[in-house]
Amino acid sequence: MRFVDKEVNPKQLSPLNLAFIGDCVYEMLVRETLVLDANRPVNDLHRESVKYVSAKAQTLAFEKIKDMLTEEEMSVFKRGRNAKVGHSPKSSTEGEYHCATGVEALFGYLYLKEETDRIKELFSAINT
Repeated sequence: MRFVDKEVNPKQLSPLNLAFIGDCVYEMLVRETLVLDANRPVNDLHRESVKYVSAKAQTLAFEKIKDMLTEEEMSVFKRGRNAKVGHSPKSSTEGEYHCATGVEALFGYLYLKEETDRIKELFSAINT
């Protein structure tokens, strides 16, 4: 499900554009999971969500799903991972930061293709 009814070909978007939207999609999945898991104070939710959306956590997430990815999905991940981001990460290694950008690009790509079931499948594998 998308929120904006405008046609888009995600293959034509830059990997950083895909990562930009994918960051939000991934964060939404984490937040929804946490909220539905337990009714707790927002500060606790925020602290917990940071554990899942960091570059280090997204690198670990990639390790869980890499063998599940299709050729097309792996290609999108690699485009994101190899994108020139223009700045250095503060709280992770450069490798972790680039891997996280690849994960975000993948989730952005799948979102724009409206592949909700695939997003759920991958995110479920990450959370096991």
